[in-house]
Amino acid sequence: MTLLDEKRAAAPPRPAPPSRGAATLRDLGLGIRFAAAGGREGWIRTLLTAVGVGLGVALLLLASSVPHLLDEQSAREQARGETRISDSPDANATKTDTSVVRINATSEYRDRTVAGYLMRPDGSRPVVPPGVDRFPGADTMVVSPALKELLTTPGNELLRERLPYEITGTIRDAGLRSPGELLYYAGSDTLTTAKGGHRLAGYGDERAGDPLPPLLIVLVVMVCVVLLVPVAIFIATAVRFGGDRRDRRLAALRLVGADIRTTRRIAAGEALFGAVLGLLIGWMLFLVGREFVGSVEIWDVSAFPADLVPAPALALLIAVAVPLTAVLVTLVAMRSVVIEPLGVVRRGRARGRRLWWRLLMPASGLAVLASTGRTNGYEPVNPVAIASGAVLTLVGLALLLPWLVEACVNRLRGGPVPWQLATRRLQLSSGAASRAVSGVTVAVAGAIALQMLFAAMNADFHRVTGQDPSRAQFAAYSEDVTGEAATSAIERFRATRGVELVIGSVEAYATKPGTYTDDEIQPTTSLTVGTCATLRELARIDACEDGDAFVVHPPGDQGQADWVDETARKGRTVLIGEGMGRKPFRWTLPADTPTVTGREDPTGEVHWGIMATTGALDAGKLPGATIVAQIRVDESVPDVAEHVRNTAIAIDPGMRFVELNSVARDRQYDSVQTGLRVGATVVLLLIAASMLVSQLEQLRERRRLLSVLVAFGTRRSTLGWSVLWQTAVPVALGLAVAVAGGLGLGGTLAWMIGKSVADWWLFWPMVGAGGALIVLVTLLSLPPLWRMMRPEGLRTE
Repeated sequence: MTLLDEKRAAAPPRPAPPSRGAATLRDLGLGIRFAAAGGREGWIRTLLTAVGVGLGVALLLLASSVPHLLDEQSAREQARGETRISDSPDANATKTDTSVVRINATSEYRDRTVAGYLMRPDGSRPVVPPGVDRFPGADTMVVSPALKELLTTPGNELLRERLPYEITGTIRDAGLRSPGELLYYAGSDTLTTAKGGHRLAGYGDERAGDPLPPLLIVLVVMVCVVLLVPVAIFIATAVRFGGDRRDRRLAALRLVGADIRTTRRIAAGEALFGAVLGLLIGWMLFLVGREFVGSVEIWDVSAFPADLVPAPALALLIAVAVPLTAVLVTLVAMRSVVIEPLGVVRRGRARGRRLWWRLLMPASGLAVLASTGRTNGYEPVNPVAIASGAVLTLVGLALLLPWLVEACVNRLRGGPVPWQLATRRLQLSSGAASRAVSGVTVAVAGAIALQMLFAAMNADFHRVTGQDPSRAQFAAYSEDVTGEAATSAIERFRATRGVELVIGSVEAYATKPGTYTDDEIQPTTSLTVGTCATLRELARIDACEDGDAFVVHPPGDQGQADWVDETARKGRTVLIGEGMGRKPFRWTLPADTPTVTGREDPTGEVHWGIMATTGALDAGKLPGATIVAQIRVDESVPDVAEHVRNTAIAIDPGMRFVELNSVARDRQYDSVQTGLRVGATVVLLLIAASMLVSQLEQLRERRRLLSVLVAFGTRRSTLGWSVLWQTAVPVALGLAVAVAGGLGLGGTLAWMIGKSVADWWLFWPMVGAGGALIVLVTLLSLPPLWRMMRPEGLRTE
């Protein structure tokens, strides 16, 4: 045995190599140590990643809280709804010690809805609405905190004039839909069912709300996809902040013996730590921001902090998916990088990016949408297929952008010095620039598709009413017709500031006297009482004097005209208000009553039946009558609408007051559109933050280079313009991809719902928003740029 053999025999046995799982955990732990204890530079990079991920996580948590928010709002709204025994109108007519007579007194104030109810107790223990401690006494009211603040704010004297009740309490959160809701309950000792009030037995309406139509389901699904996909892309981008510096550090590890797999696992550990830290920051931002959400109102939408509770399943999914995404994105990114002991080589430039598979994904998405077939707007739709197709299309656009940026910037040559600095930087690192603007691309493409979808559906949810706002802008209806109230109400409208014309009348029903079996229909027609000027607005009348009456036929409807003549027999008696719970009023139609033709009033309704002037019939004696006032105003008078509304409330707190519009808007449709605006505002702010953080990270990586350029005489303005071009070129290319992809997606969705594209040029506002982001990010990045160009940046260790 040789001496060497003896030494080998005497040496202790080598330890067994660690298992693959143990090695993976060891390398991940080493990466976490590098991220957590990497000194000042390491912590800056880790914090950039964590802040970027945290912003995205906070928005995802906010989105996951929407179902609970809607459920809580719906529950509170149902809790304050009226308890109904059945669907019949008289279901709650029984008077008890706890029943209440109330009337809806909701009105508008400067484009905001002021919901309110006037109430009178029937007994000593009246039921109270949710959130109200004590039933309000006569001429007092309890109000929501938002309404109380509005009433005490200077400049709202017209609202205080409209609600002259003494405030005796505040409605708690349990009785409000949202913190910003304007709501009041006022007590009355004069309200009766004869004045339009109705009796209720309690609160709590368990009936389900109306389901969303299929077209709105398509809109809701698309809104969720368009708002959340950019967030996911933003998180995937944030975990790659500081990649260049990390790769140089991994090259040093290769120099001391680490293999390629080890370096990849170490990089994954660093990304994992940043993602977990981002999760914690996101939760912190969400919890802190939730406390202030009640004081924030976007597009008239607000929420209680307690309503923002993420769904447990979605919160768990976020907690698992974000770190997992960070690890997978890092491993995929490392496949395009060769880390050797003496340096880092990026293989993307040499091989070039392949186009075919990048086109395959958006094409597959459009194919999935097309495979769902066309719907007529009434058949059920498949939300999973719609969401999948839209996600594939939008993610495919984000994947297409890096190829386009690389292909374009590699062909750029010459130009001014700032342009050459910017293009050269993009040629060296086009991937980072593409990642920075991928969120803009996806958000703009989705917004364009949604705008096209909204435009295509516009006619389904906005119907022409036939109302003529040029003849009258408002209409008021009151059932409080007693004594002189019928005529005095109209005169008070005429005396209101800014009112030019009032078409005021009292309407009731006239029937033919007689006894009728259950199979027979008693001839009935409408009865309208007003001045000659009013009647001329409702019928084509030439000669008219006070005391005249008219039989009015509808134009072009002989059958209805015969029915009117069957009731309105000249020289014979008619019954007015029969079946209204009071003794009907008998009136004889004059024998010489002329027959005229009716016309449309400003609300678009054609009038016919019997018309009488105030001298021929006392309107205050008509049982079951309604005061109708159609009002034209001088819109140049400040707050003219509020003056008219105040008059209406003073005449009758329960008066129904409506604004006349030529087009009626669907509330569910408008709610979806409002939700899109709120979400788009938040996502655009997130994208701006994403681009700014990415820009600052890139500037920090090039701090020494910037200082060297300044030391050699490069102007700061030159570097500032170069930063602008570095942002503008990728964003311009991203907007081009977004426009093409958004138009394709929007056109496919419009075809799928059986609609035609109303306007192919809807993308210009979104392109303008993208341009505004360029300017905003550049301006915000200039102060850090000036600091990084100081001579201190030349120091090295």
